Amino acid sequence: MLEELDIGHKSLNALDALSSLETAISNAKNNNLVALKAIHGSGSGTIRKAVRAWGQEQEGRFKAVINGEDYNMFNKNAVMMRSELVNKKDKDFNRRNSGITIFWL
Repeated sequence: MLEELDIGHKSLNALDALSSLETAISNAKNNNLVALKAIHGSGSGTIRKAVRAWGQEQEGRFKAVINGEDYNMFNKNAVMMRSELVNKKDKDFNRRNSGITIFWL
C-alpha cells in the first residue's frame, strides 16, 4: 500500500514537517506498508528542500527516495516500487509532480 502524508498544506514549518514525516514513516514501516508519499507542495520550496535533504541524509534506511519529477515509467525504482503495490492507481504517477516525494520503505 502507498500511504499519503500531506505536510505541505498544514502551515507547518520545515522542522515540524520533518517531525510529522519521521512519525509517519515509522508508523508505515510498523504497518508493513510499501511506500509513503510525502505531499509537501511546490510553494516556496522550503519544505520540499528539507524533505529531500532529509531523505538523502537517511541513505540506506529506504529502498529508494523518488522525487515526484522522476516518479514515472522510465524510473527503475518507481517501477520496482509500484510492482509491490496491490493497488497501482496513483494520480501522480507519470505527472512530473515536484510537490511530492516518495519514500519506498
